[in-house]
Amino acid sequence: MREFIEREWRDHLALMEVLPPLFEEMEALAEAMGRVLGRGGKVLAFGNGGSAASAQHFASELVGRLVKGDVLHYPALALTTDAFLLTALANDFGYEGVFSRQVEVLGRPGDMALGITTSGSSPNVLKALEVARDKGLVTAALTGGDGLRMGVDLEIRVPSSSTPRVQEAHDFILHTVAAAVKMRVEGEG
Repeated sequence: MREFIEREWRDHLALMEVLPPLFEEMEALAEAMGRVLGRGGKVLAFGNGGSAASAQHFASELVGRLVKGDVLHYPALALTTDAFLLTALANDFGYEGVFSRQVEVLGRPGDMALGITTSGSSPNVLKALEVARDKGLVTAALTGGDGLRMGVDLEIRVPSSSTPRVQEAHDFILHTVAAAVKMRVEGEG
């Protein structure tokens, strides 16, 4: 058991060591998100499984308090949190439509759609990003593996196919971007 735990820790550290080339993309995402929020837009975040948890966590960081002393809060919604709505949409539009229908109804031109997909190939995330792009939202994605099979305004692809490692990196990226957004909008960065 101890060897397994140590191997997981080493794998985590090894992935964190290869993230610096993504810093420029993280900065670009924070800048774009800051512009959206600074103009009164909102962020719609979504994903499946662990990525759904990351979307919800990220939205709560923008709306709530990331660190003690945060003063400003920004509009963000996780499209993954309403079980009644998700099951109704899955029933009416199929699981592929659970996020795209929400983007269609809740998204406005100038908002940002943030899709999170560990594999880069989740059909419901891809469909929601396509709807967002067609509606004039800024589109962004956090991925792993081979990345997305479609174009978005901003994509940050973690160079790994290991689901746990990609999700750990996504959480680091999202925490960092949330802090950077708050710094940018508040004029500190």
